[in-house]
Parts: sequence; C-alpha cells; structure tokens
Amino acid sequence: MTEPVLIERRDAITVLTVNRPEARNAINLAAAKAIESAVDEFEADDSARVLVLTGAGGTFSAGMDLVAASKGELPMTERRGPLGITARPPVKPMISAVEGFALAGGFELALSGDLIVAAADAKFGIPEAKRGLVAAGGGVLRLTQRLPRPIVAELAFTGNRISAERLYQLGLVNRVVEPGGALAAALDLAAEIVATAPLSAAASKRIIDESPDWSMAEGFAKQGEIALPVLASEDAAEGALAFAQKREPQWRGR
Repeated sequence: MTEPVLIERRDAITVLTVNRPEARNAINLAAAKAIESAVDEFEADDSARVLVLTGAGGTFSAGMDLVAASKGELPMTERRGPLGITARPPVKPMISAVEGFALAGGFELALSGDLIVAAADAKFGIPEAKRGLVAAGGGVLRLTQRLPRPIVAELAFTGNRISAERLYQLGLVNRVVEPGGALAAALDLAAEIVATAPLSAAASKRIIDESPDWSMAEGFAKQGEIALPVLASEDAAEGALAFAQKREPQWRGR
C-alpha cells in the first residue's frame, strides 16, 4: 500500500507530503495518524528546525475524507485532534506550501502553519456550510484571528472560494509564486528561518501564539518571561560577537 504521508529530511528542514492524490489528498484516519506521528517526530528532533507541509499530485488537500467519514471513520487523533494536527500544531515554525486548492479541512491544514506559500492559481475555502457542516477543525477560529471579520463571515456563510492573490492582499498568504513553485519557494523561506537563532525563533513563535490570550496589562510581563532567557543565552552573545567580527554566527541553540 502507498504510504499516506511521505517524510523527507533536508538538513534542518522536514518536508511532510500528504500522499493521497487519488483522493485529492483528503485526510482519512490513517493519514491523520501518520501526520500526527510525523509531527511528533519532528518536534522531538532537536536538529529539525522547520516543517514544510505540502500535498502530492499538484494539489494541497480537499480536507476530511468524506467517503471514509460516511462510514464512521473520522480523521481524529488522540493528541493533535482533527486531521492529526489542527488542535495542536507543532511548536516549531511550520510553512504550508499550497498548490491547486486547500478546501475545508485542507484550508484548516494550511492554517495550522505559521506561514503560507501558495501558487498563483491556488484556491482556498471552507465550504462546510454547503454540506451542513461547520469548519470546526480550526477553520473559522483561525480565520477570525487572521482576517477581517466580514471576509471570514462571507467565507463561512457562503462556502465560496477565495484566491491566493486575494489572501496575499489580505495578509494571510506570505508568498504567491508561479504554479508548480510553491514547495521550492517554501523551502527557500524555510532556509531563511533556519539561518536565524533557534531560541529566538522559538520564543517569537510562543509570543505570537500565546499573546492573543494576554491582557494589555500582563503582555509585557509574559513576553519578558519568554524573551529574557533568550537574551541571556550563549546564542545572544554569539550573535553580537559575530556582528562585531563581521562573520556569520554559529548557533548552538543554548
């Protein structure tokens, strides 16, 4: 049987490919479990810095496998929830590389990442309302955090699709590239992240992820709790020294 998910290591970058092109990369339980296992492995590996998630066969994902779901098989995992990732995305940086379309749970998969790189002809959408469902795998929730309310309302109420270019204009998509180039562009972006200090990237991700729950009064205190250990780290000293010596820093992650 074909593996539902492919894992490739490219130095500090892990590429995770949903490999069900015959089902438009729809996620069944086996795929969800494979995604969860791959993300667990990525998080446990200190040498792995960035995860790139993509789909095989020129498309990202059609979301939950509705054929399997109609038989009672839901793509829910014990630790990371819907689709094996959306309730608990990785704590390290993740980039979604989207070709073709990311619809329903496929959009929710893409939103599990911190950054999105998309082909110019890629389409996104949460069409659950057209099937009597709700995008409860993080779709409505994360879109509400990242897009203006009227845009989210239109997407959720109508189920209509939206283009990569429009999402780029709205600030949700980081890069729009020629069709077929999403993965290569995502790998270039991942390499830029890998070049930075790992402790700095990890602390910044925590602040980005956790700060929506902070009040204005507690924001700077909580930010300091996360940032101060980084500012006192060996890597912080190395960064300053490398700048003074006009050389590239050698990060140690401590």
